[in-house]
Amino acid sequence: MAKDKSTGSGKDAAKAGRANRERHTSDAYSHRLRRMRDQGLKPPIAQFGREVEMKPEFALDCGWGRLVFAQTFDSATKMIAALSAEQPDRRDIAVYVRDPHVLLANAPQELFLDPSHMFRLDLSRYRPSQKTPKGFFIRRLTSQSDAEAINRIYATRSMVPVPPDFFWATRDARTIVYFVAEDEQTGEVLGTVTGVDHVRAFGDSERGSSLWCLAIDPVARHPGIGEALVRRLAEYFTTRGAAFLDLSVLHDNKQAIALYEKLGFQRVSFFSVKRKNPINETLFTGPDTDAALNPYAKIIVSEARRRGIHVQIVDAEGGFFRLTYGGRSILCRESLSDLTSAVAMSICDDKSVTRRIVSAAGVRVPAQLDASARPDEIAEFVKRCGSVVVKPARGEQGRGISIDIHDPEEIRAAIEKARSVSDTVLLEEYVKGDDLRLVVINYRVVAAAIRRPPAVVGNGVATVRELIAAQSRRRSAATGGEAKIPLDAETERTVRGAGYELDGVLPAEEQIAVRKTANLHTGGTIHDVTDSVNVTLLDAAVAAARAIDIPVTGIDFLVQSPRRPDYVFIEANERPGLANHEPQPTAERFVDLLFPLSVPASVRQNRQK
Repeated sequence: MAKDKSTGSGKDAAKAGRANRERHTSDAYSHRLRRMRDQGLKPPIAQFGREVEMKPEFALDCGWGRLVFAQTFDSATKMIAALSAEQPDRRDIAVYVRDPHVLLANAPQELFLDPSHMFRLDLSRYRPSQKTPKGFFIRRLTSQSDAEAINRIYATRSMVPVPPDFFWATRDARTIVYFVAEDEQTGEVLGTVTGVDHVRAFGDSERGSSLWCLAIDPVARHPGIGEALVRRLAEYFTTRGAAFLDLSVLHDNKQAIALYEKLGFQRVSFFSVKRKNPINETLFTGPDTDAALNPYAKIIVSEARRRGIHVQIVDAEGGFFRLTYGGRSILCRESLSDLTSAVAMSICDDKSVTRRIVSAAGVRVPAQLDASARPDEIAEFVKRCGSVVVKPARGEQGRGISIDIHDPEEIRAAIEKARSVSDTVLLEEYVKGDDLRLVVINYRVVAAAIRRPPAVVGNGVATVRELIAAQSRRRSAATGGEAKIPLDAETERTVRGAGYELDGVLPAEEQIAVRKTANLHTGGTIHDVTDSVNVTLLDAAVAAARAIDIPVTGIDFLVQSPRRPDYVFIEANERPGLANHEPQPTAERFVDLLFPLSVPASVRQNRQK
């Protein structure tokens, strides 16, 4: 039996009335727009029923700098004046510049054309993914700690930091929106993206929006974080009625461009213009003459040039360069310099000697045995320790090391493997804990970081071998090609020890370590803990450096926690990778050591107080 419409609920009547009012409002608004267009007037735009007027000469403060929207300026002179107001240590960007040649012709010494492409996503054609993120989720910025985590990620990507108070002050604003990716298990912030609503910002008649500052933690293990952040932002602006989402990406960032094109972004012909400042220097000075240097040499060379120290590249492939300032000239290989003596280097080169030297200085060391000992002595040592580490007495970058083994056959195989690196092989007591690297320069700890072995997270589809290959590519991209997870016997043994095979499928959300060593060159990750290291560990690291008499070194401890005083010494590295510890000022302190007079006098006086 059909229901009588006259007996419908009050909700139905209210809904019908609301629809009539909205239709009437829409008709009136459309009539007004037609009238304004007929009169040659620029119509206002509406967002959620609210009219928004176009703001002239608009620049939006984003914390790291300002976005100067060129479409709101009616002359190049005014835009140049706006860019000239850029604050120190900030990066302003003029976006949507249609005629950059005109702008540059009026200020050729001050401005340059940003070598970036602009891409646009038509939000009317965007389709959300049917897949949900695995192991992490996307949410809005909600706390001061989120702001600090975002700045930490910015620092690892050499991006301009934002005052944390700025994030917090704008967290509820509708013009700028911040999303973060959070690890479901640890709660760590893994990545971030910023969006700008052009309608809210300046009354954009095209109903645009834009994406800025997409940054992923280089040690994040979950795949798809960047894609999930971009999609979340696209979906957010779609619900707000935006017509498109734009972004700017450096022309040679092939990995990012591939992601954007996969999501449906298409290249558009708009340009960006920036001011010539120290932050932007690499974008307007031409090809990088130091491109052949690895990141560990390049960070020092960049700091030296910043101070006006002359740099001569001696052998780029090997990381050799000479620094000259005034009457002082020093040859370096990355962080190894003339100031490190041959004796100190030889001590670090032989791990058994290093152990004896630092032990005599009161630094705690694990039990150790030469692998040339009798089989019964080795068996007794392993029984006493429970599990051992087998490593070459000489060597670096984790080569030839086998960790946490106790089976006699595996120990014999590990000894043979280590002998391929060094004639002398050591068995050492295996101590569970985190690998803590402390960088000591001029007998002061300037950086500390926990190093963790490489791990992969399953998705229920890919094999362990495929997951390792994908994680290896991510680590390589994050370290300038310096890190890679070897698919060797050690990796296979570690995977098997976790209960899997290389060609087996790892269940979704299951995480396993694929190597026992935390060496960065074999895919390990690094996590800064400089501000939370126990003073006992700091004192022990300095004591080890003084015992070796080495001015620059990386001291490795095994610790239960960097906040606790318990530790055992592992080794000392005479050539620590300073680039691994950004944003800590390792390169600055290294150059301070080499050329004290390059430090401003006021700074030197303050340090002496």
